[in-house]
Amino acid sequence: MNYGNIKYFDIADGAGVRTSLFVSGCTHHCKGCFQPETWDFSFGKEFTVKEEDEIIASIKDTYVEGLTLLGGEPFEPENQAVLLPFLRRVREEAPGKTIWSYSGYTWEELTDPGNKRCHTENTLPMLSLLDVLVDGEFHDEEKSLMLRFKGSANQRVLDVKRSLKEGRAVPSVYNER
Repeated sequence: MNYGNIKYFDIADGAGVRTSLFVSGCTHHCKGCFQPETWDFSFGKEFTVKEEDEIIASIKDTYVEGLTLLGGEPFEPENQAVLLPFLRRVREEAPGKTIWSYSGYTWEELTDPGNKRCHTENTLPMLSLLDVLVDGEFHDEEKSLMLRFKGSANQRVLDVKRSLKEGRAVPSVYNER
């Protein structure tokens, strides 16, 4: 898996100060995407153990709330295969930190075993490691700079733990319109 950028001290992509990993590769190709260069799976640099170590070290700082995954598309099947073991490391080595992810796929698409576009053997284990999922493709016609933690009004900010427990998409306390 490649990545386009790692932002340390990010305050835009989730609650509190975070480290954000922008993965490469996305098949959504949303009109108005703010990073279309990340659609290309070969964009950027290879994500290695060196980057994993640096990210984990950065989120261990007491003032850092956690990690955010975005891109590109973290839930493209080939990205899930790399991100799942990384997220397991994050949970083990940085307990108590929150993990957010943005995805153009909806909760319903990600949790549907029949959806071969994004649902793999890694999807539910990866979701189980998240605290918050911002789901849904970016819709340029619903774009608003007034929305907190999302780019367009159709997107939802979901509480992943409650959503998994209840078997349906449950809005997070951060899901403001």
